[in-house]
Amino acid sequence: MSRHHGPSERDRTLPFGIPADWTPEQAFAVVELLDQLRELIYTHYLHQIQDQMRADRQSVTHRPRNDDPPF
Repeated sequence: MSRHHGPSERDRTLPFGIPADWTPEQAFAVVELLDQLRELIYTHYLHQIQDQMRADRQSVTHRPRNDDPPF
């Protein structure tokens, strides 16, 4: 006799294993935690983060080559 299995864990979660059935209060608590974590990281690493963001932007900026037309 086989036992009926309910929805799989995969069906009940969002990407990255986030439960799809949190209450609004639980979701809000996680968002608050993430905000606090972001603030702590920025407090400690602000200058390094700014330097990295600047470097990332410069690496994707199109630099004209000698054979590019001037317009």
